[in-house]
Amino acid sequence: MVEWGVLLLAPLLAAAVTAGPVCTIDDERLDELSGLVATADGYIAVNDGADQASHRKIFYLDRDCSVAKAVSYPSRPRDTEDLQLGPDGTLWVGDIGDNGNNRDTVAVWKLSPGAAKPRLYRMSYPDGAHDAEALLIGADQTPIVVTKSAGSAGIYVPQGPLRSGGTTPLRRAGEVAVPFTTTGNPFSLAGRLVITGAAGSPDGTRVVLRTYADAFEYTVTGGDVVAALTSGAPRQIALPDEPQGEAVAYTADGTALLTVSEGARPVLRRYPLPAASPSASRRSAAAAPPASTPAARAAAPASDETRPPLVAILLALLAGTGAVLATAALLRRRAGRRT
Repeated sequence: MVEWGVLLLAPLLAAAVTAGPVCTIDDERLDELSGLVATADGYIAVNDGADQASHRKIFYLDRDCSVAKAVSYPSRPRDTEDLQLGPDGTLWVGDIGDNGNNRDTVAVWKLSPGAAKPRLYRMSYPDGAHDAEALLIGADQTPIVVTKSAGSAGIYVPQGPLRSGGTTPLRRAGEVAVPFTTTGNPFSLAGRLVITGAAGSPDGTRVVLRTYADAFEYTVTGGDVVAALTSGAPRQIALPDEPQGEAVAYTADGTALLTVSEGARPVLRRYPLPAASPSASRRSAAAAPPASTPAARAAAPASDETRPPLVAILLALLAGTGAVLATAALLRRRAGRRT
């Protein structure tokens, strides 16, 4: 189910990067890949499907995308959507998917370094069920869940320490507006409005959220991920025309993004990251060229005249209705497979 919120209407200028294929994941157990992290030796991945026992595992891949080993859960997960590596090497799996918005609790699975099995920690929202596909881990090892609400995604964090065998209440810590873009993707407008994955850089200074169309990178100051998402200026990296892009990760050295789509034999893609630069709206007036020059007009933040007119926005929304319905049908089919 897609929830609707408010989107930023001033289009971002996408960084000019060229994607390159890394390898193909040729394993039928990974045909619904939704979560990914990179390690020094390869990659770790999870599916978002729980119907088949062979798919309900944490998969360790080598550098050529061959499965080297798989770790089973001690009990059946519901809908694993994302995973992250914590600062101490702990692997966190976000069991947070809820297409039908009917789960009483969501969960994270915590696999500590050297542990044979992950441990389950349940959490509950304060305001009803939410679908989510993005998980981040704070510098203090706090799980941060970003929902799949269209246009404006909710950010939730635990109210207290996680408890194995119990349920920890979540609190709404803020929301992140999904910037408006025009990047092509199979779901058109709907695919540009929902967050489908997240990742944190190895050094903890950046995080990225992705949609079916784009990635948005934020600078993290003082380890405060929530502040970065709620008040930071994102840098857009276009991910055009990925089949069903849900997973995103930083490379082990933090210099590029890795993405992969759901589907049979998915291709792992690498997007080099451009050097970070301040947003146009935050550049000092003294450093800016005179307003009458072409350079100044290109660098300036969007004004009322340069933002899309309301009529155009409404037409775009109407044009995207079919894509929204198609996406909703897709989500219902996926939810049906997990019932």
